[in-house]
Amino acid sequence: MTTPDPQSYHVLTFGCQMNAHDSERITGMLEQRGMVPAADQADADVVVFNTCTIREKPDQKLYDQLQRVKGTKRRRGGNQVIAVGGCLVEAHRDNLLAEFPWVDVAFGPGRIRDLGNYLELADGEGAGVGHVPGESEGFYGIADERSFASELPTRRDRPHQAWVQISMGCNMKCSYCIVPAVRGKEVSRPFAEIVEEVERLAADGVREVTLLGQNVNSYGNHLPRDGSPRTFAELLRAVDAIEGIDRIRYTSPHPAHMQGDVIAAMAECAAVMPQLHLPMQAGSTRVLKAMRRTYSRERFVDLAAKIRAAIPDISYSTDIIVGFPGETEAEFLETVSLCEEIRFDGAFTFIYSARTGTEAAAMEADFIPPAEQQRRLEHLIDVVRGIAEERHTRHVGQVQEVLVEGAARRPAHHLRGRSPHNVKVVFEGDAPEGAIVPVRIVHATSETLLGRQVTT
Repeated sequence: MTTPDPQSYHVLTFGCQMNAHDSERITGMLEQRGMVPAADQADADVVVFNTCTIREKPDQKLYDQLQRVKGTKRRRGGNQVIAVGGCLVEAHRDNLLAEFPWVDVAFGPGRIRDLGNYLELADGEGAGVGHVPGESEGFYGIADERSFASELPTRRDRPHQAWVQISMGCNMKCSYCIVPAVRGKEVSRPFAEIVEEVERLAADGVREVTLLGQNVNSYGNHLPRDGSPRTFAELLRAVDAIEGIDRIRYTSPHPAHMQGDVIAAMAECAAVMPQLHLPMQAGSTRVLKAMRRTYSRERFVDLAAKIRAAIPDISYSTDIIVGFPGETEAEFLETVSLCEEIRFDGAFTFIYSARTGTEAAAMEADFIPPAEQQRRLEHLIDVVRGIAEERHTRHVGQVQEVLVEGAARRPAHHLRGRSPHNVKVVFEGDAPEGAIVPVRIVHATSETLLGRQVTT
């Protein structure tokens, strides 16, 4: 008697770090059920698309993938289960299965814990799972239907680095953002549960954790006020005290919620890295108000200065949207000048993309022509790269402690890792993955530091 081959899977992820972490849970769950990764999407028995809908580009990429997998499934005689989850699914729950009837399973980002059960209901015939007759929410939901997927096993690509979800959803009302509509209101995980997860990760050899949430520094606002630890600053200190955790990062905070206790914890906790992703979005107070960001240019400048006074060598990264409806050339140049004033070490820059159902999507009369948006983006990228290269050059000649992530793609026989400031480092050396080694930096670009391992 021969043993049948195990089922295979393929998971394709779009979007943010939260989605990447969700996919780690999905792959961990699939492997716990005895499945193995497929060498190619076409060879997989189960294909899972974990989607993003924060901008139009990920939407189109998914639609292209769904058309491609339709053909693959047909060539396999229907013997392939297609599952689509994530934010786009929640946004299009009313028509996704009708538009793509070959999809077998559709589920929102708050229902990942139940995916295994959904897959058992799927029969490969398409449009079979995603709504249960008599249940108004089906396999979606942004309220009490949601649950954290922390009980699921995790398959991490980097065994010594881990993401830890501390909250889900967002209570902010940024006029361009669809996240609250697809992930719901903010809910914080219990404090002790997060600490216990990090302790397990440390015991498993993890040395660096990144705390994740749509708005991490408002963590704990809705936890019971019973005298037990509940604030984000207290969480940073608790994770810092866990033996084996050498590095702590977090993303993303909201500038309006960055309080003094968090800044103090960052300055005082040895494991909290001197690096902060601080989303700016725009440099014009008028545009920030139209975005409903709840802070002004001046307040952002004051906050960045306050943090830098407490942590002088801190590196900032940020998010910036160009071409927001009604943004004038002068207001765009205010964004450029604010980048020059703050001196970001890196920035994720985006063209404004209208999302159905958001306040800004109704500002069609003020939309900026795409060619003008692109011109502004290219100009901003040039400025940001120049500043980043200048900032990174300050590390040349220094010895940086680098967490080794593995072999570099090039040059040959080099290693790659991350500095405390979260800059990619490529260096000559000999060290195992997960080691933290001293590297003397000899050259810097806008994205990478080059160096040589220091040996004694």
